[in-house]
This record gives sequence, structure tokens and C-alpha cells, in this order.
Amino acid sequence: MNQNKNSSFQIKLPIIVFTTLAAGILIGATMANPSANKDTVLEGITRIKEILLQVDQNYVEEVDTDKLVNSAINGIIKELDPHTSYIPSKDLEMVSADLKGNFEGIGIEFNIFNDTLYVVAPLSGGPSEEAGLQSGDKIISVDGKNIAGVGLTNRQVHENLRGEKGSEVKLEIMRSGLNEIVEYTIIRDKIPQYSVDVSYMVDDEIGYIKVSRFSATTYNEFMEALNGLKEQGLKKLILDLQDNPGGYMDKAINMADEFLKDNAMIVYTKGKEKRYNSEARAIKDGKFEESPLIVLINEGSASASEIVSGAIQDNDRGLIVGRRSFGKGLVQMPVPLKDGSELRLTISRYYTPSGRSIQKPFGENPDEYRQEMSSRYEHGEYFVADSIEFNDSLKYTTANGRVVYGGGGIMPDYFVPLDTTQNSTYLNRLFLSNSLRQYTFSYYEKNKSRLEKMGFEKYNSEFEISDKMLDDLISLGKKNDVQFDKEGFNKSKELIKLYCKAYIARNVWNNEGFYPIFNQQNEIFKEALKLFDQAERLAKK
Repeated sequence: MNQNKNSSFQIKLPIIVFTTLAAGILIGATMANPSANKDTVLEGITRIKEILLQVDQNYVEEVDTDKLVNSAINGIIKELDPHTSYIPSKDLEMVSADLKGNFEGIGIEFNIFNDTLYVVAPLSGGPSEEAGLQSGDKIISVDGKNIAGVGLTNRQVHENLRGEKGSEVKLEIMRSGLNEIVEYTIIRDKIPQYSVDVSYMVDDEIGYIKVSRFSATTYNEFMEALNGLKEQGLKKLILDLQDNPGGYMDKAINMADEFLKDNAMIVYTKGKEKRYNSEARAIKDGKFEESPLIVLINEGSASASEIVSGAIQDNDRGLIVGRRSFGKGLVQMPVPLKDGSELRLTISRYYTPSGRSIQKPFGENPDEYRQEMSSRYEHGEYFVADSIEFNDSLKYTTANGRVVYGGGGIMPDYFVPLDTTQNSTYLNRLFLSNSLRQYTFSYYEKNKSRLEKMGFEKYNSEFEISDKMLDDLISLGKKNDVQFDKEGFNKSKELIKLYCKAYIARNVWNNEGFYPIFNQQNEIFKEALKLFDQAERLAKK
């Protein structure tokens, strides 16, 4: 297994239908060329300026002018596409942190239990670890300001703990076993964020790499993981892009180039302006060009994830396994504005090698676009592949002549239905109340030494979730307003035990503990293991 990664992590229950905010950023474009509608644009600016001045000077009450400006901007953007966005300066750092691959702060993984901020783990090599913060510490004040029992949110945690490298922050900590409050002064620093959550060998030949997003560091992380697996005997690879919302387009292109050869097309873009037209091909000797490859996707795989899976599918290089991807084929350019805010403007569409645009339709109602994931669930697409309707006018062929479709995501070569046989409303409520994470973290805290001495291999093969542990989880759920549901509990019992075991392992061994256990129940992963004979035949063509 590879070294521990400190990437933020959240498992989403399949039964919870979510909307993906998919990233897709093209670096290096400019806004140099004048518009043919220049006069109309200038007239519009004048009208908006006049209205704002009149409101500011003559309106019956005082108004927040900045709020009016933001409303006007959002009104303009609403008329465009669902992925063009405006980010105010106060939000930009937090929004951009995942894509940059690092942020500046104190370096902890945290969770909020019972309105209290807990340190789940100080990040390895970060300032909190150096200062002496420990797993289980409760942060009750930041720079003299109480943060316990005040309805703390994740956003407020970021606002309080992140800050410029070199700046100080004073924390007051309550620690188990100590009666007095412990005070720390921590110097903020750059904190790396990892986008390759885990890499490990499933058996002597099959390797697994989980990529959670395409950030500035993703390609380097991926190559480190791939080279590490090759040293362990890698012959066949599972690349997991499930729930990966995308990110930097160039990192996806670089990753795809490691699998493709002979100048194969990876992706191309077309915009209204020719300067936004481009194409990317395989130009280097990749590290994994001729071995069996399977890519896992689902409804949360978007943008850059779809570039990789579309390139693999259209070139008949490997098998795509899972469910239809999100369907985002628009490319955004970040445009910095003078006040520190940013416009992320859609400048082109991207196309897979066969010519497919996989952008799903969007009309005048943005709510319908956001709720499209729910619509898929309601009409049965997550369960039956035949419920998906494809337009024959959007039919394309791969390099070997297989039929594929554009117009709304990447349809996998092997469809794996959503398994709800063990899901229940009770299990969902345990997740949504944070009871399951809270219980497993508490168990880890009380048994840390014993678990660490056990080692992961012994834990994985021998450790069992006892009925006493389940009773404790049920009791904690009741304290968090999750009423016990016997029928739901019995339906989900084995899945609850699996999640408990996986989350306890993650607290001890990070994602290197979670994924080898979680994947034992992951239907898409299990199906992929059965398909390497077909993947091997593709690799030999």
C-alpha cells in the first residue's frame, strides 16, 4: 500500500441522489479579441451604471450596493449555461483550494460532532502535528473566540483556521484525560491536498488507483501511485473515477496519454472563437499502454473524468464499467476580476475522439438541470440500462466500430445497477446525523493502541463488528435524534457492519484502510474484477 494521504473524504450513500457541481477549467486563454457586439455591451454597461447610481442616491431606504451588483451579475450568468459562474473574492480561496492541490492553514482533518469541532487527525508533516495536536482533541476557541455550542459550520471552520502562511492562530483545546484547557499557538503553513486517495494491489497482478478530482498535483500523484504499483508487480489496472467531479483539463489529458499510443486522439475543443479550438493527442511513451485497463465511473463522474473515460472508450483501449456519467462537456476559463473575484466563463465544448459531445441538454430552467440526477433515479436509469434513451442522430463509432452515443454522459461498456437491497432510510439517517462517523471515531479513540498493534492485514481478516458495538451505535443514534427502526436496521445490518469496519480502519490507516474494505461491497468494483479477460483482449488489439 502507498503512504497515507490526507485528502478530505466523504462517502455518499448511493440511495442519496446528489447534484454534481462539476469543474472544468482550461488554463492559459485570454480575452484579447474585441466583440462584434461591442456597442451593445457598452450601452448595457451604461444602463446598469445609471440604475445603480439612481438606486444609491434616490431610493427610499439605504441599500447594500454590493449585494445589488452581485444580484445583477448572477442574473446575467443565469441566462448562459449551468457551469458559467461568478465567485466573489471572499469565497475564491476556499472554492479554489481543491484544484490548487494545497491551501494555507493549520493542517487538520476535522469533523463536527454534537456542535463541537473535533480533530480527527493532524495532517502528516503539518503545523498542527508539529505543535502537538492529537486525534480526539476538541477545539473550543480560536483567537479567544468561542466556537463550541454555537452552531459551527464547515465554512466557519475554514474561515477560522485557514489563513496566510506564517500567520499565527491561538487555539484552546479540551483533551480526554486532562481537566484543564490546553493552549496552542500554531503558525499556519502550506498544506498539501491529495487527489489520489489510495493505491493498492488487489492481488498479485491487479492494482487499484482511486482519483477523487483533477487538481494541479493529480498527474504527479497518479504517476507516483502507478510506478509504486508497478514495483509491486502490477499487470492489470482498475482506475476508479467514481464521484470524481473533474478539474483541470490538462491533467486529465496527461493521464490519458499514459494509456494511449500512436498519436491517438484524446480530446478536442470547439468554441465560438477559433482561439479556443484545440486538440490533444497521445504524444509520449506512456507507462501503461499495453496492459489491461478498466475505468470505473458513475453518475458523479464529470468533466475531466469524462475526458479520460471517453478517450479510453473511443480508442477501444479499455473497458468502462459502472453507470452513465454526469454529462458535462463544457470548458470554463477562469477570468480574474479587478476586485479579486473571478468569472469562470464557458468558452468551448469538448468532444471525445469519436466526435461526441457528452454535454447533457440544458434549457431555460436551471433547476431542471440541477435535478437531472433525481430524474434519472425516478425513471429507473440507476437500475436498468434499457431505461436510458439515446438519440440515433447522436450515434458514433469507436476505433473498432462499436456504437457509442453522445448527448449526455459516457455510457459504460458494462452497466452495473445501483444495489439498494441493503440500503434503508435508517442507514441514511445514521449517515446524515453523522452518527456513524461519530461512533467509529469514538471507538478508534478508545482502542487506538490495540488496533495499531493488530496491523491492517490481521484487522481486515479477523476483526468483526460485534452486536455490542451495534447496540452502542444505535444508542448514539438515538442521542442524535435517529429513532431506532428495527426493520431498517435488519435490512441494512451487514452494510452497517461493513461501514463501521471500514471507517474504523480509515481512522487508523487512512484511505489505505478504508478502500480495501469498502470495495468488498462495491458492486461496480466487484463487477470489474470479473471483466479482465475482455480488457486483456482489448489491450492486445
